[in-house]
Amino acid sequence: MKKLALLFSILFLSLSSCGVKTTQSLLSDGNYDGAIDRAVEALRTKKDSKGKQDYVYLLEEAFAKAKDRDLRDLDLMIKEATPTNAERVYNTYLQLNNRQEKIRPLLPLPLLKQGKNASFAFDNYSNQIVSSKIALTKYLYEKASILLKSKNKLDFRQAYDDFFYLESLSPGYKNTKKLMEDAQSKGTDFVDVYATNETNMVIPKMLQDDLLDFKTYGLNDKWTVYHNARQKNIIYDYSLVINFRQINISPEQIKEKEFIKERQVKDGVKTLLDSRGRPVKDSLGKEIKVDNYRWLRANVYEFRQFKSCQITAKVDYVDVKTNALLQSFPVTSESIFENIYSTYKGDRSACEDNYMNYFNKRAVPFPNNEQMVYDTGEDLKARLKDIIVRNKFR
Repeated sequence: MKKLALLFSILFLSLSSCGVKTTQSLLSDGNYDGAIDRAVEALRTKKDSKGKQDYVYLLEEAFAKAKDRDLRDLDLMIKEATPTNAERVYNTYLQLNNRQEKIRPLLPLPLLKQGKNASFAFDNYSNQIVSSKIALTKYLYEKASILLKSKNKLDFRQAYDDFFYLESLSPGYKNTKKLMEDAQSKGTDFVDVYATNETNMVIPKMLQDDLLDFKTYGLNDKWTVYHNARQKNIIYDYSLVINFRQINISPEQIKEKEFIKERQVKDGVKTLLDSRGRPVKDSLGKEIKVDNYRWLRANVYEFRQFKSCQITAKVDYVDVKTNALLQSFPVTSESIFENIYSTYKGDRSACEDNYMNYFNKRAVPFPNNEQMVYDTGEDLKARLKDIIVRNKFR
């Protein structure tokens, strides 16, 4: 037990030493807040113990250096008086305050050798936080309002993000919500979706309607809306055109195959005979019994019903304003109808267990061409969705 206790003690000291070295390394690299987080975590338990003294010293040093760096940054930003620094100023004051609140619950932290507590110069930043927040709110409102006058949709999206941030800072500020709605409307790309048929076949209306029903795709997002029927008062930015190029449907086929299956199975026991046909006996004079096997055989007649459909299409991305082809993606889908059933003569047990199910099946009607095309369209729809997800308009 003493050896075990010693082992755990050595392990604990080793882990503690490793943690201190990591914290020292963060401090040396200028990652003061990283060092603070490490030290705070270590001091959550047994903060008054001798083994935690290194963390107290490191926390004291890291806090002082982090605060000094932030205050020097603030001094420079305030002197520059640049509106674009508004967010950095606000976040720096928040950082100064949050750093204090992270350490405050641990206080006091004793320095055992000096017989005093570690020193942390805390300040009240509430006034600075409020004033910098007001300045940031004003800056965001003015910046986003200017972006709303642009003709670039990416500017509208940036305006939306700025208004959204502003609303989180100061809920209900002026007409922010209304302007945010305007920014989203102006920044949204509207896509007109339709299909063309370049094949010599009639495409089932149900398939076309299903392919163009983008509500079932779940693709509408914050900045892109798809319509399969043009709506009034909407200026469309892009068209997504599904061009059906070719539809190939194979003839209905029934292929027949005949083969023999054989299997050896155990069938009770029999007396072991020697080369002269006499029973073989053991040392006690008893006849030796061995497993008896027999062969099973079946003539199997297998029938395979087969029909396939392949649709070749092309997906075009078109800029409505310039009528320019932006991107084009070929896509091919296939569906196969197959039904296998079998009959036999002989002993069906000669077949493998996983084959038995074919003896329970029978011939079924072939799907008509329209159903084959529709079934293929289900796979085409999945491939189309994948193309759109991987290739956005912007």
